[in-house]
Amino acid sequence: MRLDDRLRAMLMHATAKWTVRYGDDLRFAGTDLPRPQVFRVPTRHGKVPVHVYRPPGLGTEAPAHVHFHGGAWLMRYPAMDDWWCRYLAATARVVVLNVDFRTGPYVTYPVAQHQCHDVAAWAAEGDNGLDGDRISVGGFSSGGGLAASVCLQARDSGSFRPVLQVLGVPALDMACEVPDHGPGMISPELRRLVRRVYFPDAATRAHPYASPVLAPDLSGLPPAVVLTAERDALRDDGERYAERLRQEGIPVVLDRTPGVDHYFLTEDPVRARTTMAMIAEAVAGAR
Repeated sequence: MRLDDRLRAMLMHATAKWTVRYGDDLRFAGTDLPRPQVFRVPTRHGKVPVHVYRPPGLGTEAPAHVHFHGGAWLMRYPAMDDWWCRYLAATARVVVLNVDFRTGPYVTYPVAQHQCHDVAAWAAEGDNGLDGDRISVGGFSSGGGLAASVCLQARDSGSFRPVLQVLGVPALDMACEVPDHGPGMISPELRRLVRRVYFPDAATRAHPYASPVLAPDLSGLPPAVVLTAERDALRDDGERYAERLRQEGIPVVLDRTPGVDHYFLTEDPVRARTTMAMIAEAVAGAR
């Protein structure tokens, strides 16, 4: 790894809690929930802190949604999505598990992918107060890519069966040439940095768990809600994946927010309320 890449990634990692700001205008549900409990869940790469949001009144055997935050696999800051976890827990009436997986430059692929899968599989074991038959997964940006990867890993290993995948502006292709879509939040240089730092072995970038949209077989995956943004450099990733899932006969809701970039919910908070309600309804109804 180049020294300048490592230093840049370390700076992004260390400053995420001050530099990542979105979703504040969308804190309109779940604000009264207590601070999440933190559990340390064993994975094949060590124990991972998991921030658990449980709405009041849920009994044992509660449905759960396992969430993976964004940050380009370089920012370890699950609190960036606290607003979303609170909203989903309160609105969909599910336990939300916000996973504090490890990121670059301190680990490389496939550590985060494995940790996210292992936490979701733990949630599905059914001896932890959760309904192992009603586990959905989801995430934003790189977290959306992790959610898709978890579903592929679960299918291939037979570890559990997610009932839904929520892929928000997902990063799903780490292998193909990075196109230049012009000015935007997700620049070509950032995408190249992610590949050099977290996916340094070019031979692994096309692996299905790294680039789900390149997987040769998408059969047997759960229904999906795929959210894209019109001006986002990652729009094609999500829409290609949605089309491939549909070709396999998998139910897909594809929702593109017009006129916005990568922070698609924050940039249009009025439309975001409709989008968020749709996701919560899908999570609540997933069987």
